[in-house]
Amino acid sequence: MRWSEISIHTTNEAIEPISNILHEAGASGVVIEDPRELTKERIDKFGEIYQLDPEDYPDQGVLVKAYLSVNSFLAETVDGIKTAVSNLVSFDIDIGENKVEISEVNEEEWATAWKKYYNPVKISSTFTIVPTWEEYEPVSSDELIIELDPGMAFGTGTHPTTVMCIQALERTVKKGDRVIDVGTGSGVLSIASALLEAEHIRALDLDDVAVTAARQNIELNSVSDKVTVEQGNLLNEQTEKAEVIVANILAEVILLFADDAFKLTVPGGTFITSGIIQAKKQLVKDKLTQAGFRIEEVVTMEDWVAIIAKKPSEVVRES
Repeated sequence: MRWSEISIHTTNEAIEPISNILHEAGASGVVIEDPRELTKERIDKFGEIYQLDPEDYPDQGVLVKAYLSVNSFLAETVDGIKTAVSNLVSFDIDIGENKVEISEVNEEEWATAWKKYYNPVKISSTFTIVPTWEEYEPVSSDELIIELDPGMAFGTGTHPTTVMCIQALERTVKKGDRVIDVGTGSGVLSIASALLEAEHIRALDLDDVAVTAARQNIELNSVSDKVTVEQGNLLNEQTEKAEVIVANILAEVILLFADDAFKLTVPGGTFITSGIIQAKKQLVKDKLTQAGFRIEEVVTMEDWVAIIAKKPSEVVRES
């Protein structure tokens, strides 16, 4: 089979929405080439990424790459991708240079091109993300391992927004909690919640590709008994409340369902949000406060922000 590599030169802010566009277009995984990876300091040997070639990276911005099968519809698919990416500016998302390049690769190159970027990564004191093809021995008895295959998932689980969410879950989830994961993508936050001994997790995503990917990863990590994956639009039609709601999603989308999140969070419960760029931080904080939440913590990693909000233990009345 013949494959085409599509490379989009963009910004860090646009990585997640562009990755979603590529998945919806039929890509089964994406590669992110961020020049900051070349100089990033890593405190744990399992956080290192090996064999990085500076020639692979742009001087500024990032490259988002994906692989699409060469068929009679490829030209239309690429045109659709270009249009969808350009339309992101209507959501006030900086897409940067937005230079799109197409090149053909053989099947062997396609099957292995992204593996050099993905090794075991320790993302917190508890969690390590491990690719399925790597042999990895835990370095401590309390280490929790999340296995992911980016060939079938929405990234490697090591993007700053995901890392901040997992670290927040680690501090928040208690044994027996109910969790709702809004916009689950690969399912990695649901898997983390299950490993933290949450009783039941509802993983929600509107995209059927994400639903399939999440179910595969959840089965891979043997937490299917705790996690239910559903196709749904944000929190629409959800009625069961939860101790923790987590959403690693765009700031503009968080604004749309903050009120629903407040209604579905039990008194004293927590709403964890990320996917927020610095410029949108105050906007999200204001909306969460308006909905009734109390801002507990604001965490920053690279260009991204996570906000942890609490629902007061005593709520006089809910509309």
